[in-house]
Amino acid sequence: MPKYRYAAMDSKGREVEGVLDAENESRAIAQIKDKGLFPTSVMDITGRRATATGRPGTKAAAGGKGLSMEIRLPGFLNTMMQGRIKLKHMMIFTRQLATLVDAGLPLLRGLHVLQRQEKNAQFRAALNGMAESVESGSTFAEALAQHPKIFTNFYINMVKAGEASGALHTVLIRLAEFMEKSQKIRNKVKGAMVYPIVVLVMAIVIMGVLMVVVIPKFKSIFEDLLQGQPLPQLTQMVIGLSSLIADKGLWLLAGLVPIVVVLRLLARTAKGRVVMDTLKLKSPVFGQLVRKTAISNFTRTLGTLLTGGVPILQALNIVREVTGNAILAKAVAQVHDSVKEGETIVSPLEASGVFPGMVVSMIQVGEETGALPEMLMKVAETYDDEVDTAVEALTSIIEPIMIILLAGVVGTIVIAMFMPLVSIISNMK
Repeated sequence: MPKYRYAAMDSKGREVEGVLDAENESRAIAQIKDKGLFPTSVMDITGRRATATGRPGTKAAAGGKGLSMEIRLPGFLNTMMQGRIKLKHMMIFTRQLATLVDAGLPLLRGLHVLQRQEKNAQFRAALNGMAESVESGSTFAEALAQHPKIFTNFYINMVKAGEASGALHTVLIRLAEFMEKSQKIRNKVKGAMVYPIVVLVMAIVIMGVLMVVVIPKFKSIFEDLLQGQPLPQLTQMVIGLSSLIADKGLWLLAGLVPIVVVLRLLARTAKGRVVMDTLKLKSPVFGQLVRKTAISNFTRTLGTLLTGGVPILQALNIVREVTGNAILAKAVAQVHDSVKEGETIVSPLEASGVFPGMVVSMIQVGEETGALPEMLMKVAETYDDEVDTAVEALTSIIEPIMIILLAGVVGTIVIAMFMPLVSIISNMK
């Protein structure tokens, strides 16, 4: 009889692991549920095949790396969807399914309707598999868990809570709203980055043309006309830099490759992620934007999970996995341990140094009044506005700075080239 290694959570959100004998995967899942546990990973260790429910951190779920916010904005916003299914595509699917279920259409029939109109081959195959699982007696959450590269642990647990409470359509609507807001924030941040990137690329191109093509021609002209007279110091510096770029430019670019590779490898280690995320939070221009975006995502994710009926310990585990920021993940882990010991979530949040006093105070009031999910959503809405303001301020600051820098660089080159010409004209007079 096949053996299955499983990981599951009990009613208090604690992780349990074990091995059991079962005829097939479905029987193994049934045995785990009979013990009062919620399976998060089930793996056939007899070597035939393995199926995971998508819990990050297990071997079977390791194929989907999306759970690592890259706020990376990096990082959390990319964790909503894995594989090749876009967040916008998933958002539309969730909204349509919620509408069908709310209209009284059975879930199985709704999946078939969406499958017939789906154009993405990968997602159409996933919908077909989910429909077959639901038809064979599995819950919708279990059907979703069979596609860990598409549906995250956050999505699966929200659906599970919705099914348990009998309000699946409400949970699906909340999921769609969550993704819409996440998409909105990501678009705003990406929009703020477009202008400086375009200006930076244009500056590099202009500098390259001037240094490699234009300045060497001026150099030969100066050598002919000045007949051995020394060039101004600024002109010598610009010509020297031009010669360095023309002669060693490819070597300089090649030298950047190992530096980038080393930095990426370091960012994959635990200590490297902590250092990189600390630098992001403390960077002078983008630090506040990264911090506010991370806080908004944290509070909205946790608030959405708690509103959907997910137990707080399980919700904190999910948030820790999808946050994408090592500093924030460490704070969430401390909150989880605090709650597990029967304490409040306020002290570890305050001790982390990531959350402003206003956020900590609002969460404390929500915890004391028993309205923590509602308070978390209010914090998220507040920080959505903060992100909007930060993006606008960042755009207004970056635009003049980039223009001034570009004008300064080009102006310096022009002045350096005209200084010898002035000397030549004076001598001719």
